[in-house]
Amino acid sequence: MASKKKKVQKRKPIDARRHLEKLIGGPLTFGLMIESTRLAEEMTLEPFARRLGVSRAYLCDVEKGRRKVSVERAAAWARKLGYLESQYVALALQAEVTAAGLNLKVSVKAA
Repeated sequence: MASKKKKVQKRKPIDARRHLEKLIGGPLTFGLMIESTRLAEEMTLEPFARRLGVSRAYLCDVEKGRRKVSVERAAAWARKLGYLESQYVALALQAEVTAAGLNLKVSVKAA
């Protein structure tokens, strides 16, 4: 007896960043990414800041876009939180580019 194989339809991969930007109606920022991550994990500022090794005030400033983080810190936070370094680093770099008044979009790929 021949068995029938179920055909699995391949879906086109979703560009998560573009999808999120469409949902929020604007560009995804590093601060918004961190805040979204914190809220998804149902954590308040204090324990989340401790997890990242920073003060609550500093984390709040990052989330609200009042402070930027270095590329190194963005990568370290991604590792601590279990996310792709490339996503966090790209958003940290984008913040620098935007602050410099450059009309450029940053893209990062793993080497």
